[in-house]
Amino acid sequence: MIEVLYEDNHVIVVNKRPGELVQPDPTGDPALEDTVKAYIKVKYQKPGAVFLGVVHRIDRPVGGAVLLARTSKALVRLNEQLKQRQFRKIYWAIVENRPEQSKGELRHFIVRNGKTNKSVAYATLNAVPRNLQSDAKEAILRYTLLASSDRYHLLEIELLTGRHHQIRCQLSKIGCPIKGDLKYGASRSNKDGGISLWARRLTFEHPVTHETITIEAPTPREDKLWAYFEESVKKQ
Repeated sequence: MIEVLYEDNHVIVVNKRPGELVQPDPTGDPALEDTVKAYIKVKYQKPGAVFLGVVHRIDRPVGGAVLLARTSKALVRLNEQLKQRQFRKIYWAIVENRPEQSKGELRHFIVRNGKTNKSVAYATLNAVPRNLQSDAKEAILRYTLLASSDRYHLLEIELLTGRHHQIRCQLSKIGCPIKGDLKYGASRSNKDGGISLWARRLTFEHPVTHETITIEAPTPREDKLWAYFEESVKKQ
């Protein structure tokens, strides 16, 4: 069962669950793209193949808002917006350690290792090994500390560039690994196998009406820690 956050004739936004693939991969595991196609086919009684374009992806262990295009025209226009960095992407992350500053901007140079499917963040381009400098990409995000519990801290993050594992890698670099993210230094895994990173809000220009659309993705209601932070933020 999918959770639809927004839907019209041109686009659909759904709330992806942690552990779910956005697009099919060699594992053959169920993917959100196929689930949404099936949903559209049944709801609108489509007799033939359903067109659906994936505009952007989020990592498999991450949950939250994913935008998909229902027409080829919408897909082309949304891809151009993405290319021009016109989307506004806000994430929530539960981290193990409190950052030194309650808000700030992180700038690193990230190098992806395709063999390990992991990225490494370096403070400057000169800090990157010379043989890897041509592969290094600048990564920028802004964060704000929203709330804290006894053991964890909730950060709101605005992603200004879209690099491989960027938020996970940069937060780990400053000593704030995301809860459950063993790959980037978390002390233990989450029960559901996901990580506590959520694509919270997505803002884009509608590809046909040109209206500004902002979608907020609820965090998992059954997760007590997410529920605690949701309530903490509401009380502020």
